[in-house]
Amino acid sequence: MSKLPSAAIRLLGCSLACTAALFAGMAAAEYPEKPIRIVTPFPAGSVADVVARPIATHLSETWGQPVVVDNRGGAGGTIAAEIVAKSLPDGHTLLIGANGPNAVNPSLIKNLPYDSQRAFAGITIAATTNFLLTVPSSMPVKSVRELIDVAGSKPGQLRYATPGIGSTPHLAGELFKSLARVDMVHVPYKGSTQYVVDLVAGRIDVCICGAGPLLPHIKAGRLRLLAVSAGTRDPTLPGVPTISEEGVPGFDVVGWFGLLAPARTPAPVVRKLHAEVVRILAQASVKAIYLNAGLETVSSSSPAEFSEFIRRERDKWAKVIKAANIRIE
Repeated sequence: MSKLPSAAIRLLGCSLACTAALFAGMAAAEYPEKPIRIVTPFPAGSVADVVARPIATHLSETWGQPVVVDNRGGAGGTIAAEIVAKSLPDGHTLLIGANGPNAVNPSLIKNLPYDSQRAFAGITIAATTNFLLTVPSSMPVKSVRELIDVAGSKPGQLRYATPGIGSTPHLAGELFKSLARVDMVHVPYKGSTQYVVDLVAGRIDVCICGAGPLLPHIKAGRLRLLAVSAGTRDPTLPGVPTISEEGVPGFDVVGWFGLLAPARTPAPVVRKLHAEVVRILAQASVKAIYLNAGLETVSSSSPAEFSEFIRRERDKWAKVIKAANIRIE
């Protein structure tokens, strides 16, 4: 059997590469060809829903195609993530990614119906939200350092509330215990309503939870805000220190939300989505919507940077979950 000359092989390779580039360019030029569905892992009215809707509205206006927000809450976000992971990778079915389904559940849930590391292509992170370290006003603690001292003097006696086992506040509490070297008891609730009541009443001692249900009580003086959870100060609460700078170095926890596509979505489609969503996130009206929901807009994350961020989050929470032996039956 005769062999092709090396020059012919190089020419054939160049021809194939050019053809692939041509088809990729055509895919991006023609996209979107039909309505787009943005699947969120939590119910309508949730923070993920707030993140998705301005993006959907502006994409529809720009591209002239309907963009529907499909709220598929349940199973800690795995229902929505599985839908998108198993969708056609053409950019017409997207996911609002978040801590739970993309970074926590892989270590928390056995037999996850998708591979969180390989099932998605990052587009961009969209927004983050801080958690607030809060105690009842009746508690004689006015700083994180004082809280650590009290917890250290009463091992296993202070109780910290969360909206459920495996939630980000639960993992934040376990990370705090580990880094501050204190022992506190986890008290999980089903949602925020009851734990806020118990926190205000002093039946619960601590929480590192979402700002929404806590801020009215903090402003009314019924709860005391000690610190924010992120590694840098919250621009909406500039006078409030971070947990890290208050004596727990390395503590850095945020809730995050971003846009993901199924793996193997053509790179030109991912780039087109990224460019348009970044443009949307930079708009003052969108920033205002997010800010009103306690979200800080992030508009400078490339697809590769977002994917790497999720990997780091997955690794971080895997260590916390293993060390605390957290299980969901």
